[in-house]
Parts: sequence; C-alpha cells; structure tokens
Amino acid sequence: MRYAVLGTGEVGRTLGGRLVELGHEVTLGSRTNDNPVVLEWATAAGRRARAGTFAEAAQASEVVVVAVSGRVALTALEAARAEHLDGKIVVDLSNPLAFEGGLLRLDPVESDSVAESIQRTFHHARVVKTLNTVNCQVMVDPGRVPGEHNLFVCGDDAAAKAEVTALLGELGWPAERVLDLGGIRAARAMEMVLPLWMTLFQKLGHADFNFEVRRAR
Repeated sequence: MRYAVLGTGEVGRTLGGRLVELGHEVTLGSRTNDNPVVLEWATAAGRRARAGTFAEAAQASEVVVVAVSGRVALTALEAARAEHLDGKIVVDLSNPLAFEGGLLRLDPVESDSVAESIQRTFHHARVVKTLNTVNCQVMVDPGRVPGEHNLFVCGDDAAAKAEVTALLGELGWPAERVLDLGGIRAARAMEMVLPLWMTLFQKLGHADFNFEVRRAR
C-alpha cells in the first residue's frame, strides 16, 4: 500500500516509520520537498520511504494520513490539493488543541470537529477518524500498555472504516478492540477526550496509557 503521511513531527515520523517496517511505501509530506527533517527521516527509514511536498505525497498515495496539528489540518490538505484526495481514504488522527495562556484549548469543540470539517471541505474523500486518543508510541506498539485497551473509529463510509480497521490490525490492534462509534459526527466526542488525556498524562508523568471500555455480558 502507498501511504502519504502529512506531518513531520514525532507522530508523522513514528507512524510513517512503522508503516515502512510493515512493507508499505510511505511519502512523508511537508510544505517543501527539501525539509531537512523529512530528508533525514527518509534516508534513515529505507528504500520504501520518500520525502515530498504535501501535494507530491498525496498524489503518490492510496491512503492519506493527517498527522499535523488539528488546527492546521485543513491548510495541509488544501496544499495537498483536492484532486489528489478524491476517492481516497483520509485517516485523520489530529487533535485541535493548543495551549493559550497556559490552558489547554480545543477549537473546534462540541459543535464541530476537525474530521467533520475535512469531510465537508473534501466531500469526495473518505474520511475516517482514529488513533487520536493515544500517544504515537502506543499507536504503533499497543503492547506498551497491558490489557485489552481500545481504539475508536468513526466515519460515514463503512468500507473505508473496514480498511482502516485492517490497517490498525497491522499495527497490532485486534479488530475486537477497535470500537466503531458510527458516523463522522462522533469525531466530536473523540476529540473532546484530549483534555482528559492531557490531565492523565500530567498526573502519570508518561504517555504509556490508554482507555479500556468494559461492557456487561
């Protein structure tokens, strides 16, 4: 599979590197094709790894992964160009958070979500929200956290969610631990988990934790 991972931070590099290890071709996208961080990553990751602009990455891909901050997700996808997204699965793992005046803020929150705004703007894309409720190390290595903890997915395209669930399986997440929350509107709730996640991170002092949903039989 050919993936575009848009974003050069720790999340994008970690997930992109793991996808390469799994045998996929990955283009790590940034604003320019001479970004030294991306070039270094591509050299270290091996022959299946490439560097490119957002547009070059999206054009070469079958699946596009949004690994930038949620507040700039639309900007990155606009740079990737709508024609390079049409008909493709767009996996949104971003969160619309920022620290303002020392406080964590989400924007949008409650009445909208990043994933919904992506789907509205690029209505021919098949947007799936997932992986935004765990640290990037846990994304690619769920065994860092003991127990049968869960991931969540949502989106309006059932086939796209099935394909993304299969990808999560490659990353080590069994299908029975991936909870489908329904349509893309459920991304609001998934993104609103982040203040709780950050509070737990500050309390525990590390990011090797996750949420486990236990249901009565």
